[in-house]
Amino acid sequence: MRWGHYGRHMLLEVNRSDFHDTRVSESAASDTATLRPGQIRLSVERFALTTNNISYAVAGDLLDYWGFFPTEVGADEKRWGRIPVMGLGSVVDSAHPDIAVGGRYFGFYPMATEVVIDATPLGKGFQDSGAHRAQHAAIYTTFRDVSTDVMFRPEQADEYLLLWGMFMTSFLVDDYLADNGFHGATQTLVTSASSKTSISLAHCLANRSDHRSIGLTSARNRSFVEGLGLYDQVITYDEIDQLDPGTPSTMVDMAGSGSVRAAIHTHFADRLKISLTVGATHWEERGDAGSLPGPTPEFFFAPGQSAKRSAEWGAEELDARIARSFHGLLDTTSRWLTVEHGSGAEGVASAYHSLLRGEANPNTGYVVSMNQL
Repeated sequence: MRWGHYGRHMLLEVNRSDFHDTRVSESAASDTATLRPGQIRLSVERFALTTNNISYAVAGDLLDYWGFFPTEVGADEKRWGRIPVMGLGSVVDSAHPDIAVGGRYFGFYPMATEVVIDATPLGKGFQDSGAHRAQHAAIYTTFRDVSTDVMFRPEQADEYLLLWGMFMTSFLVDDYLADNGFHGATQTLVTSASSKTSISLAHCLANRSDHRSIGLTSARNRSFVEGLGLYDQVITYDEIDQLDPGTPSTMVDMAGSGSVRAAIHTHFADRLKISLTVGATHWEERGDAGSLPGPTPEFFFAPGQSAKRSAEWGAEELDARIARSFHGLLDTTSRWLTVEHGSGAEGVASAYHSLLRGEANPNTGYVVSMNQL
């Protein structure tokens, strides 16, 4: 498939107070606009859209995802934002002496045809060094040269876009729990078990012979989740009360549903050893955590565990360990993942709204481009 340049610069923006409300900001293509010294322009080739991007919107203010690619308050007094996405882009113009035109990089992009970045070379890639990114962890500001990336398989570029970022988070969740002896628990409950982040975590947990994983999902997705063969047990949300409440457990919450979280906390109480929040696939049901039995839910901060392991193992060893595990997951995707492509503003918006409404099938992954093909 050819991913070409549309000829006009377009951005898909989301109303920060109503995620269903989107608009396309469009302007003449800026191919000839002068870059400041140190800047580069990348054509955004394609990017993945998953429920993880909905989580970015939900946690946009808390974790400053809206600050990745900031925009101004619109004339109609609505606050518009740009949800970051994991994508591939190629350098089409460079005012940096050490970053050449033609390089192809994976990183966070806006849902746009192109982006201009203040770049600083870093390792085999570069870092977004814009002033608005100063407070963001390096894991979110780094762009990886895919020609030298041990994680990247050119023949599975779409699968890489759909899974790499979520797998990295899940690898670090699994590593954090194991690093802390699972807080004395013998099983981990994973909500939204059909989501790609949960599947990634289940893949990691499956390699631990001394720890069980339980996938919680909807009745609609139960058959798909069971077919993955990754979880030791699969239940639906209305079957939580059938679990043994005396088993020391941890919960990794990918759903963000207030009612599901409350049901698990109430059922296990003090036998729930830690309650980690990672995603918000059930974003409309998140509600207020309120006062719950057991541990206080805490948001998992992946960059913290990444920095810890980089210091202990070295960045190359950390990458090597993640790559080995990630490639193991990639080897299974032909059995359960179907990639669906879309292009142009309408194609991107259609995929985004399908995810927002929870209509996407768990075996489908959207890889889209604002460029018209």
